[in-house]
Amino acid sequence: MTQPPSTHLVGDAPGAGGVAPHPATAFAGRSFDAILFDLDGTLIDSTASVERAWARWAAEEEIELSALRGSHGMPAAEIVARLLPTDRVAGAIARIMEYEETDTDGIVLRPGTAAALASLPAGRAAIVTSCTRPLLSARGGAAGLVEPAVAVTIDDVHRGKPDPAPFLLGAERLGVDPARCLVVEDAPAGLRAGRLAGCATLAVDGTHDLAGLDADAAVANLSLLRFVTGADGVTVAAAA
Repeated sequence: MTQPPSTHLVGDAPGAGGVAPHPATAFAGRSFDAILFDLDGTLIDSTASVERAWARWAAEEEIELSALRGSHGMPAAEIVARLLPTDRVAGAIARIMEYEETDTDGIVLRPGTAAALASLPAGRAAIVTSCTRPLLSARGGAAGLVEPAVAVTIDDVHRGKPDPAPFLLGAERLGVDPARCLVVEDAPAGLRAGRLAGCATLAVDGTHDLAGLDADAAVANLSLLRFVTGADGVTVAAAA
């Protein structure tokens, strides 16, 4: 799961601290061993699909959509368990998974995704998502996403974001130190997970106003930057 309906419901109110600097400025003179990307709202836009699935589920369960506020980036199982009695959780999770995996109309790559992933050599990038593996495949396939070789899904960890476990596992699978990784995320839960894992953080505005996101750097989308790989690792530059 990534973003229950609607983005206006799940997005936090904009913060008062302003938007973080562009990554070319924030990370000037710094290099990374790997880039760890969230999926929904970061690499792909699945908003319409997700909203339809969760609206259908919420209507069946007679749950107000406002109860889903702030859930973006969290695993579906955790959201369902928070809202329903224990004896109804398993069946409800199965239904929302079915709705999400089969409703993929309108899912597209976000600006800059294809170029960003293509610019990173093998071993320098991973997807770290709260989706299940089947949902990652369904959404990635619908969007035409060319996945990096390494991906971490909720199926791989005991606790999802905002727990740091997914990003720690992503770094481990790439064989790099989390402190030498950059997390690219669009949600508070994911950015918090990245920070707790010891990674640098870059916010994009897939589902939240950038002013409401706590990150080391921020950019509207990946088309506004370039990843450049050199002898010392990956650096972040402004788009040409």
